[in-house]
Amino acid sequence: MNRRKKGNAASKARIKKAKAKLATNNKPKYISKAERAKLELQSAQSTTIVVDDGCP
Repeated sequence: MNRRKKGNAASKARIKKAKAKLATNNKPKYISKAERAKLELQSAQSTTIVVDDGCP
């Protein structure tokens, strides 16, 4: 029985790996908290508009 169980487990593992390889990945790429903060800071700096009235 153990020999049959090992064979079944090996074939199931192989099938599982093949299915995982064929499955499409719809999950967005992970962006770390530090990277998100850096991107937010950059976008805030790029959207900041300096208004110069010309008045001293």
